[in-house]
Amino acid sequence: MTNHQSPATNVILHAFDWPYGDIAKHAAAIARAGFKAVLVSPPMKSHKSDRGTPWWQRYQPQDYRVIDNQLGNTDDFKAMIQSLNQNGLHTYADVVFNHMANESSIRDDLSYPSSATIAEYQTQADYVEKIKLYGDLSQPIFTKSDFVTAFPIKNWRSPWEVQHGRISGGNTDPGLPTLRTNDNVVKQQQNYLNALMQLGIKGVRIDAAKHLTIDHINRLWGNQIPDGLHIFGEIITDGGASKEEYNLFLAPYLQHTPLGAYDFPLFHTIYNVLENKAPMADLSNPYSVGEALAYDRAITFAITHDIPNNAVFLEQVMSETNEYLAYSYILGRDGGVPLIYSDLNTSNIVNSQGNPRWQNSWQNPALQGMIAFHNRMHGLPMAIMEVGINHLVFSRGDEGIVAINRGDIALKITLPEGQYYEFISGTPLMVTNTTSSVVLAAKQAMMLCRSPHH
Repeated sequence: MTNHQSPATNVILHAFDWPYGDIAKHAAAIARAGFKAVLVSPPMKSHKSDRGTPWWQRYQPQDYRVIDNQLGNTDDFKAMIQSLNQNGLHTYADVVFNHMANESSIRDDLSYPSSATIAEYQTQADYVEKIKLYGDLSQPIFTKSDFVTAFPIKNWRSPWEVQHGRISGGNTDPGLPTLRTNDNVVKQQQNYLNALMQLGIKGVRIDAAKHLTIDHINRLWGNQIPDGLHIFGEIITDGGASKEEYNLFLAPYLQHTPLGAYDFPLFHTIYNVLENKAPMADLSNPYSVGEALAYDRAITFAITHDIPNNAVFLEQVMSETNEYLAYSYILGRDGGVPLIYSDLNTSNIVNSQGNPRWQNSWQNPALQGMIAFHNRMHGLPMAIMEVGINHLVFSRGDEGIVAINRGDIALKITLPEGQYYEFISGTPLMVTNTTSSVVLAAKQAMMLCRSPHH
């Protein structure tokens, strides 16, 4: 499969739409679960209400210079970072740089923040000064000249249209005002990034990166990624190198920037294998057919926040069983940085017990066992041991073995003699010359370490 020694990677918890105070409260438990980083929803000013606001409001920025939204303010954000740091966890921030909030229902101009918001700043001067990140809050950061001409995106296979048009609900929806790539826009975004780094963030997720030009991305970062900062873009594609979307959007990003990206090609391979019964052999070496990103640039996942929270992607939600098997593969394999999704029931999708499916999912003991295996094994080379119609077995160096059975019946797998620890169940396993075959139950996985000291 791979013969490189890849560096150890941080398993990231995507605490999607969690209030910053909740993340701080759970920091110790998140660290005990094996995570090394937490990705938080956009720390910017966005609309909030005493009645609460939907998650997508966090992706409609009104101002970069203060953090003040439904999840908390700058003080809450600072306290969260401190709590995460105290527990050895890195903070990753989601950033929205391609557009600003759609406020067409309340005003006609393109001044951000609006004159009404600036007036509010002035009436709450002490509070706003306390939560300010940078800049002169008596002036807007963006005006009409910082936005491209408004038109809704219709051809989603046109890079120019995707990067210059507005994301909208159709001709009657003015959509999200799209920012230009000009000196002021780049300067404001760099000021914002610098302010977040001064607060202590260690990673950046670029939301909707396919809507930014390569020139815009490179003007923000170029080839000079700040030391210790992990940056990756969300570029949604429908598959790997054989697909048009990959070649139109993801390939140029990978070729012309040094940044990481969501591994949608690998996701679609995993989905097709587990949900559509494509050959298990497709997971043996997805690199060989252009169906996975380079191991050192990939963010791997079984689900992202867009999939359960947008009707257009709902069909890509895997069954609970297959999502479990997908995580065993992602956390068992060599390559990529695994991103584990957990929300507070934004999607209203329930699991087989009738509970919100991804709420508290990060606390699942089986998942935590997989993360422990990843943390123990990552960086050790991967080699295929056995692949069949419904199963895959691979080794991690001389220490680890991962076995996955997607089939409806149990099967026997042959293991080298020795004493093992099985991470998912947390149980020891002894394999002798007379019992060299081990039963792997239907729709189950095993993640084994040869060392008795797990």
